[in-house]
Amino acid sequence: MSENELSYQIRGAIFKVYNALGPGLLESVYEHVLAYELMKSGLSVRTEVALPVIYEKIKLDVGYRIDILVEDSVIIEIKSVKELCDIHYKQIHTYLKLSDKRLGLLVNFNTSDITSSIKRIVNHLME
Repeated sequence: MSENELSYQIRGAIFKVYNALGPGLLESVYEHVLAYELMKSGLSVRTEVALPVIYEKIKLDVGYRIDILVEDSVIIEIKSVKELCDIHYKQIHTYLKLSDKRLGLLVNFNTSDITSSIKRIVNHLME
């Protein structure tokens, strides 16, 4: 399955979860329900994936976690905040770089318009 097809399927699951739950819940709720919805559709899903930092060839387990990793290729970073800020975009860019992944989706569930709250982020270093 291509990244575009996978991204399309993930977006469908995000819409389904949002329409069922609405805004205002904790990020952890959306994470668990979205992971369940993605697994139900037959996708390989891991949650809270440890993400070490490599510095001068030393692996440092400093507590970074990918919210959801789908098919070992797409990172989903879930937020439930008033609005997305620069730091949220920087966070997913860094996760893509550290994990050597190409595609990430940044999703803010605390919104009245989920369509405009799903941001597709590409790791241009992988191109």
